Amino acid sequence: MPNILLFSDDEVFAKDLRDQIEHHAEGFAFNDDAPADIIIVDEDFDKLEELHARNLKAPLLFLTTHPESVRKDIVCRVLAKPMHLSEFLDEVRAGINLFENSEEGYLCFNRYVVRPIKKDIINLRNNEVVKLTEKEVAVLKYLYKAGERIVGKNELLQEVWGYSPEVTTHTIETHIYRLRQKVEHDDASAQLIITLDGGYRLKF
Repeated sequence: MPNILLFSDDEVFAKDLRDQIEHHAEGFAFNDDAPADIIIVDEDFDKLEELHARNLKAPLLFLTTHPESVRKDIVCRVLAKPMHLSEFLDEVRAGINLFENSEEGYLCFNRYVVRPIKKDIINLRNNEVVKLTEKEVAVLKYLYKAGERIVGKNELLQEVWGYSPEVTTHTIETHIYRLRQKVEHDDASAQLIITLDGGYRLKF
């Protein structure tokens, strides 16, 4: 499920927003320790500028009562406050979808390009395009956002499969093995995923 990273100095507003989403909208999570699918900044222009200056792997949504004050050179979606929950969720979904369908939202690593919306991966060595399943895309997205950090199997179980009772670490191992076989073709230079210390990370 999409993970929201929220920055707000207003604890009451942040808690109310989280509570409303948990009670009235399914399919979203607020996990500060997991990679973000969208980053939301509430009224903090300095934080917005700081995040914009980084090489972000997630889109930015800025919430403010003064939308006209946002610098024109900052690439982000802006939502004026006050707002309805449905309006907020529409902006979140649109931000994620537009970002993933743009070149900025493609996952680029080790001469691969993953296009999440199209559910495929391009091998730039030979321009081969391989179709991916929804779960394979989810695994690659999560590992990509984790960067150089090793992601444990239990973490993947929770974040990609949601700890479904029928899913075990063997399921993950099988998915990773099939994905590598489908894309790498036993080419050592085209390594996709590295197995380390009981977990995984992408080959960058």
